[in-house]
Amino acid sequence: MQLDFEKGTVLLVDKPLTWTSFDVTNKIKYLVLRQLNIQLGLLNGKKRKIKVGHAGTLDPLATGLLIVCIGKETKQINLYMGQEKEYTGTIYFGASRPSFDKETEIDQHVSMPLHDTSSIQSAANTFLGEIMQIPPVYSAIKVNGKRAYQSARAGEELEMKARQVQVRAFDITANNWPLVSFRIVCSKGTYIRSLAHDLGIQLGGLAYLDSLCRTRIGNFELKDAYSIENLQASWEQNSVIE
Repeated sequence: MQLDFEKGTVLLVDKPLTWTSFDVTNKIKYLVLRQLNIQLGLLNGKKRKIKVGHAGTLDPLATGLLIVCIGKETKQINLYMGQEKEYTGTIYFGASRPSFDKETEIDQHVSMPLHDTSSIQSAANTFLGEIMQIPPVYSAIKVNGKRAYQSARAGEELEMKARQVQVRAFDITANNWPLVSFRIVCSKGTYIRSLAHDLGIQLGGLAYLDSLCRTRIGNFELKDAYSIENLQASWEQNSVIE
């Protein structure tokens, strides 16, 4: 993978599990600057600088496609963020977690009868189209000038306001009850964790997001993304500058 510093570069990265999106951009910035300083030397006796940013945060427990913009392409971040997203993952039924995913411990169990694929799909279909969704309290949304997850971790009570999002597809792809696999196509700002939680309630019980992978953003696909390891190996062996 080479970088075009004249026009800027869009880099597709497969975010590793437990990494934050900020971890990814920091790592790429470090690798790029190291190669710049090696190949071009210092600029007026000082280390060079480069802008690196990501278009659309992925939670630490999610994997998959992260668009990283380098140089002049950072000006296009909002354009990439606004595009349609596609995800795959699994939902666990019969228990809940405050974060709606595995970031926090299970706080409640409930007995749920086995649901067949047809009934789960029928429940999932109720979330299609334009819906009002309440984001999880463990989110980066600001409430009273503070990140919601900071208040939640401090044990503070929060009232999250519903926001309009669009769900174009919510397909149940496998049923190994109580673990169910899905595919979702949705708009910017949709919380898959909230969909998992709400689906549990729709089926008369509880549920949380067990795993999540982002497979597409607009026309960009995960299959075309680089792993951090491959990027590092490639850039260490070859010139990264065009």
